[in-house]
Amino acid sequence: MAETLISPGVLARENDSSFVSQRPVTVGAAIIGPTVKGPVEIPTVVTTYNEYVNKFGTTFVSGGANDSDTYTYFTSIAAYNYFVNGGQSLLVARVVTGSYTSATSSLITTGSGGPTTGLSPFVLSTISEGTIMNSTSPETSGALASGSTDNVRWQIVNANSQSGTFDLLIRRGDDNTLQPIVLETWTGLTLDPNSPNYISRVIGDQVQNYNSVNNQIEVTGSFANRSNYVYVSAVNYTTYNFFDNNGNFKPQYTGSIPVNQSGSFGSAIGSVKGGAKFYNLISDTDTQGLTAGNYTNMVSLLANTDDYKFNVLLTPGLVDGFASHVGTVSTIITNTQNRGDNIYVLDPVGYGSNVSSTVAAAATRNTSYAAEYWPWVQVVDPASGELVWVPASTVIGGVYAYNDSVSEPWFAPAGINRGGLSQVVRAEQKLSQTQRDTLYTGRVNPIATFPGQGVVVYGQKTLQVKASALDRVNVRRLLIALKSYISQVANNLVFEQNTIATRNNFLAQVNPYLTSVQQRQGLYAFRVIMDDTNNTPDVIDRNELIGQIYLQPTKTAEFIYLDFNITPTGATFPG
Repeated sequence: MAETLISPGVLARENDSSFVSQRPVTVGAAIIGPTVKGPVEIPTVVTTYNEYVNKFGTTFVSGGANDSDTYTYFTSIAAYNYFVNGGQSLLVARVVTGSYTSATSSLITTGSGGPTTGLSPFVLSTISEGTIMNSTSPETSGALASGSTDNVRWQIVNANSQSGTFDLLIRRGDDNTLQPIVLETWTGLTLDPNSPNYISRVIGDQVQNYNSVNNQIEVTGSFANRSNYVYVSAVNYTTYNFFDNNGNFKPQYTGSIPVNQSGSFGSAIGSVKGGAKFYNLISDTDTQGLTAGNYTNMVSLLANTDDYKFNVLLTPGLVDGFASHVGTVSTIITNTQNRGDNIYVLDPVGYGSNVSSTVAAAATRNTSYAAEYWPWVQVVDPASGELVWVPASTVIGGVYAYNDSVSEPWFAPAGINRGGLSQVVRAEQKLSQTQRDTLYTGRVNPIATFPGQGVVVYGQKTLQVKASALDRVNVRRLLIALKSYISQVANNLVFEQNTIATRNNFLAQVNPYLTSVQQRQGLYAFRVIMDDTNNTPDVIDRNELIGQIYLQPTKTAEFIYLDFNITPTGATFPG
C-alpha cells in the first residue's frame, strides 16, 4: 500500500502500536461468482433477495448430456444467507466461462406499407446474457416452448398508426396468452426521436461492457436503461416529427408503426459447462463449471475503490487449498490490502479435508484483511429445498450482516449471540475442543457444534501472524469503519486553505464521531491531533495537512476463566 502522496488526495495511514508483549457509511458486501443469468462482468447492486432472484436467478439444470439434475450456485445461496440475516445491499459480479451474448427480439411486424419487409421497426435485447434468455416461438396454446421464470417475452398492445403510439409489455417467459404475467408496462411509446416518449429514451439503449485493457466498464448508447429486463438495441424505422404543422399525422409514417402482437427472444449464446462439478464435488480444475482464471477480470475490476464500495468480499467457489486457485486468492488479498476498506472471507480447503491440512493452508497467509472459517457446512438450498454442502464463506456473509444489524461492525461476528448459523443443518465435522484449539492457534476460525445451540461460528481471528489488536476481525472492521468515515471528512478538505479554521472544521466532525464510537463500545480511548504541533510551517509550505489519530480499540472477551473455590463451613468469603 502506498505510503506517500504524489498527486493531491488523502492518505489514511495505520500505526499499529498494540502488539502483544499491546459512524462509517455501510455499503454492504460484494460477491464474485457465477450466476444463472444476469449481466456478465458488470457489477450490479441488489438490495433484496427478490431483486437478486429477478436479476440473477437461482436454480438451473446442468448442461451435461446425461445430467438433468437441478443445481444452485454458491453465489445464490450466499446472497440468500446475506439478505435473510439482515443484509441491506449486495454487489454481485457475475463471472462465466466462454462467450455470452444477449437475446434479441423476434421479428416485429408493422402495418401495410411498412418501409422494408422482414425488418423490425425496433429491436429489443435482454440485459441478461446467455442461452437461458432464449424463449423461442409461441406454441399453439400461447405459451413459449422454452419460456421460463428466468427469461422474458414481449407484447405490443394499443398500437395506433394515426397517433404513432403503442404500448410495450415485458412478460415473464413461462406465462401464456390466457394468463399473462406482466413484469413491466411501457405506455405511449413512439418511434419519433423528437418525442419525449421515444422508445429508446423511455426504455433505454445503453450497453455496458468490461474493457480488460482499461480495467473499467465502458458504456455505449445515448439513454440510460430504465427497464430491468431489456434495452433498445436498434431503431430501424424512425418517424421524425410524426405530425405536420397542422397537427395531422404524416401518411408515409403510418406503415412504420408496429401492430398488436407478441413475440419471444432468441439468438443468445453462452451456457453452463456440461458435466460441471458442484457443491462438495468442486475441484482444482472445475469449480461449478469454472476455473480460477474466470474470476480474473472481476477481481481486477473490484480493486477500484473509486467506483465500487463494500466492506466484505466473498468468493465462494475459490479455495485457497486448490493449487490453481492460489494465485487468484493472492491477488484478491493484495487488492484488499491496497483498498484498505473491506475484509476478505476466504475458504482454506475443499470438502473432505482435515484439521491439519486446513491449518497448513492458513499458514501460507499473513494479513489482517482476510479471515478463514472451517469446516464446510450443510444447508437447505432455499430454491430447490435440497440438502447441499457449501464452503463456509457461503454463510459467513450472513453472520457479518446479522452482527451489523443487531450491533456494530466492531463487535465480534462470532459466538452464540451473534455467530449462530440458523440456516445450517450441520457442519462437515463436529469439532472437539482440541480441534478447535488447533484451528484457532492456526488462525482458522472454527465452526463449532454445541448441543442445544446448534452450529456456531466460534472464532474471529484474521490471518495476521503477529499478535496485535489487528489479529481480530472486530478490530480490523473497526479500523475499516473509522478510516472510511474520517477519510470522507478529510476528502472535503483537499484544496481548502491550510489554516486553523480548516483544522478545527476537521476536529469538529471527527471528535464527536469517535466519541459516539466510544459510547457504542468500539473504543476504550482516542485522541486526535491536528494543530500547530504536527502542522509546522515547513509542513504547510509543502502543501500538506497532517492529522494524527490515536486509538485504543475495545477487545473482546474470548477466554473466560471462572475460579470455583470450595471453602470450609463457616469460612469468610473475601470482600
